[in-house]
Amino acid sequence: MIDPVPISQTGYSRLKEELERLEKTELPAVMQRVAEAREMGDLKENGEYISGREQQGFIVGRIRELKGMLSRSDIVDCTKAETDHAAFGTIVTLMDLDRNQKVTYQLLGPDEADSDSGSISVQSPIGGAILGHSVGEKFSVTIPRGDRHFEVLDIKRSDVP
Repeated sequence: MIDPVPISQTGYSRLKEELERLEKTELPAVMQRVAEAREMGDLKENGEYISGREQQGFIVGRIRELKGMLSRSDIVDCTKAETDHAAFGTIVTLMDLDRNQKVTYQLLGPDEADSDSGSISVQSPIGGAILGHSVGEKFSVTIPRGDRHFEVLDIKRSDVP
């Protein structure tokens, strides 16, 4: 049995929308392109056919990946997260004590975490280390580049499920 993976309602919806778009729009379009290219003759030197087959393989692989992600998802409503300590879905502001710099992360699951948009996986070293800490607490975490030291400055509930 596969362990469930936490995901926000927003993240789940985003993955579901991508799956539907791939299955209903992109895959049929690529399959049509491949079929048309196949009719052109010699498949060994038919760039359109080769490109289409590669794209079709990529899309089919992504569909399988998305179905796997969705099947193991445990949907969590981030608007109901407790804020007395860092938990899944909360938005945590930290002081990076090594760099004397504030950083803010929303703690999310691995299938939706994106450091560019300010979210971090609860299964990452830093995300996992943040969990359970309260405002004012300091903690350290070892990452591949060495030890990092943080202090929790603020914990907020997300206004997005």
